[in-house]
Amino acid sequence: MALIEVRNVSKIYHLGGEEIRALDDVSVDIDGGEFISIIGPSGSGKSTLMHILGCLDSPSKGTIRLDGTMIEHASERELAGIRNRKIGFVFQFFNLLPKLTVLQNVELPLIYTGVSSRERRERALQALKLVDMENRAKHRPMQLSGGQQQRTAIARALVNDPKIVFADEPTGTLDSHTGETILQLFYKISEEGRTVALVTHDPEIAAFTPRRIEIRDGKIARNVDSKLAGLGTSPRFSIPRPSATQHPS
Repeated sequence: MALIEVRNVSKIYHLGGEEIRALDDVSVDIDGGEFISIIGPSGSGKSTLMHILGCLDSPSKGTIRLDGTMIEHASERELAGIRNRKIGFVFQFFNLLPKLTVLQNVELPLIYTGVSSRERRERALQALKLVDMENRAKHRPMQLSGGQQQRTAIARALVNDPKIVFADEPTGTLDSHTGETILQLFYKISEEGRTVALVTHDPEIAAFTPRRIEIRDGKIARNVDSKLAGLGTSPRFSIPRPSATQHPS
């Protein structure tokens, strides 16, 4: 069974008497431990898909099974619990609280689950160690470089040991060298068994991932290994790749 099973999902908005289909009859499976990209231009539906898969929004039609749980009709409280236990988020602009230290920022998700202060500290330090940021635990975000802030944000996403991490344009504000470091870190995270989904508009970022799901006009236009269909490899980034496979849409 796939970690995420999406069947015939649509997201429909009604604006001024007009029907807008942000997603249109999307079906896709994502397995545990996969490293994928969800790519498309602005307005294609890629962010809508991420929001629905990440339990930040609900579909208008269709079904979604996440780690064995049907989520399309879950209550807000149930969705919040799934997000906290099973999903981590990383964003383009880091979303760190400037008045808190690096350690305190990473501890935040644990506060909402009632973890003791001692265990919060231990788990936050462990997460920071995974991203080589334990020596910056007492710093504040403004004392860090962009890459260090993003690594802190990744540690925060990992602190609850989620099964899937969604990263929305995670290298968008970083230079190419720092961006590749962050992408290699995501690859390492997927190698350890977590599913990582990068949302991007950049073909070179998408070509970095072993699997690429392309969204256009709310539909899946392409769902293949990045080496197929003339996609090639990224001229800016490199990564070890598994053998090419075609995935059903």
